[in-house]
Amino acid sequence: MYPFDFTVMPQNGIYILFEKNELAHGGDRIVRIGTHTGDNQLQSRIKQHFIKENKDRSIFRKNIGRCILNKSKSPFLEYWNKDLTARKNKEKYQLLIDFDIQNKIEKQISEYMKESFSLVFIEVDSKLDRLRLESKSISTVCQCSQCIPSSQWLGNYSPLTKIRDSGLWQVQELYKVPFSNDELTGFVREFTSKI
Repeated sequence: MYPFDFTVMPQNGIYILFEKNELAHGGDRIVRIGTHTGDNQLQSRIKQHFIKENKDRSIFRKNIGRCILNKSKSPFLEYWNKDLTARKNKEKYQLLIDFDIQNKIEKQISEYMKESFSLVFIEVDSKLDRLRLESKSISTVCQCSQCIPSSQWLGNYSPLTKIRDSGLWQVQELYKVPFSNDELTGFVREFTSKI
């Protein structure tokens, strides 16, 4: 659980998030698997999700915010979906957006994430290996008949069908090629040998 110990986190790797009160295989259920594309950016990526309150730098945060807003039937969802990263968009939408509401939602997201998620990571130095293992891991969890969301899962309020259907806080790599049994056994063996 948060706070995470960044001193033991590798520079490169894959992260796996479990969510409290979401259960599968006798423990907390995996709800997100991710990585990073730039070298030495794993810690930075985790901080973008959990510490830096900017939904336009973390699709994970944006998706949780969508659920919070959709659950309360807030009309602010329309503005939450606007990406203000590009200067052109910032100029176009900044007068339409109530930043007090946006900041309040960012705080709610941070509280939810820090209270709800636990994290493990797997050190993987090669970018190609990280992307391959991330994709196979996501597809394996997505296609697991036991890894299904509870009726209370916040993600059930997502406007995105892929999040609701998969039970994962992501929409990419869901239905690609999962691990074979032999690959999964080798992956688990290698991971547990590092613990």
